[in-house]
Order: sequence, then structure tokens, then C-alpha cells
Amino acid sequence: MTLGDLVARITESLERAGIPFMLTGSLASSFHGEPRSTRDVDVVIDPSPEGLSAFLASLPADEFYADGETARTALAERGQFNVVEAATGWKVDLVIRKDRPFSRAEFERRTPVEVFGRPTFIATAEDTIIAKLEWARAGESERQLRDVASIVAVSGEGLDMTYLDRWIQGLGLESMWEQARRQSRSG
Repeated sequence: MTLGDLVARITESLERAGIPFMLTGSLASSFHGEPRSTRDVDVVIDPSPEGLSAFLASLPADEFYADGETARTALAERGQFNVVEAATGWKVDLVIRKDRPFSRAEFERRTPVEVFGRPTFIATAEDTIIAKLEWARAGESERQLRDVASIVAVSGEGLDMTYLDRWIQGLGLESMWEQARRQSRSG
């Protein structure tokens, strides 16, 4: 199974279960910036309990590993759970949409695009930047800041700076943003 096949299988299963979703993480930063390799797929989802159960039931046990109890706990705690494709070991991180103003705005702004030749939804460039800055602040700074610098380098003039400034200030990400902007200027 290729990465494109995996994304298609997971997003089709989410759609059939009636679960709104968006691709995020390295797929989103590669879409908006410079491509880079990855061994996992990050997807933000906003399921109902019934939708989550339908999604899990749609994954054949001989092809995918997903722990139902972990998934239900993730829904209750607005955390995350994983689905692993058995043949390749590809991992899908399914992140329950957080219930905070930025996460609601980010999800509402998701954009319909084509990825791997298939229509899907993806986080906007601005929201990918903000999410990557939060991950950088949480301790995974170098890779996340490189991704942000890549998006700025590729999407620069097209970025909504008013929106970015609002959330960067609101979430206290100014120092991470400045580091990423320095990298984009020097790279």
C-alpha cells in the first residue's frame, strides 16, 4: 500500500462514517511548502460516538490495527489514537478536534483540495503554520520550524498575515514565529 492508497482508504472510511476531517501535519506542510518524506499521516477528526464506532468497524482487522478502547478514550478526552496499516506499518494519527477557539476556527477553514489524485480536506497554510509553531513550542522545534519556514518560503505573499498575527499573538507563539521567519529568510 502506498501513502496515497492509505490516505484514500482512511479518508473514504471517515467520509462513509460521516466524520468531518482534515489532513494536517507533514502532509499539510508538504502541500503548502516543500515536500518532505514522512512515515505517518496526521488527520484531525470531529466524530460523534456513533461515527467513531462506524469508522472503526469499517477497518478490516487483517489490514488495520486500531484499539477501539483507546479511540473511545481519545474521543472522551479530546486526545488522539492511532491506526496502523498492517502490511507496511504506516501509522495514521487521528487527533480529535480540540474544543478551543483556534481549533474550531482551524477546522472551519479547512480547504477542499486534491491530494494523491483524490479530493480531500486539508488545513490551510496559515493554520498549518500555527499548529506547527505550537508543536515547536512543545519541544519538537527544529523539524516543525523547518516546515514553517518552508511554507513561508513557498506561500509567502499569499499568506493571510492578519489571521496569522491574530492567532500567533493570541496563543503566545511570537518567539517560535520569529525563529521560523529567520530560517525562511536564511534558507
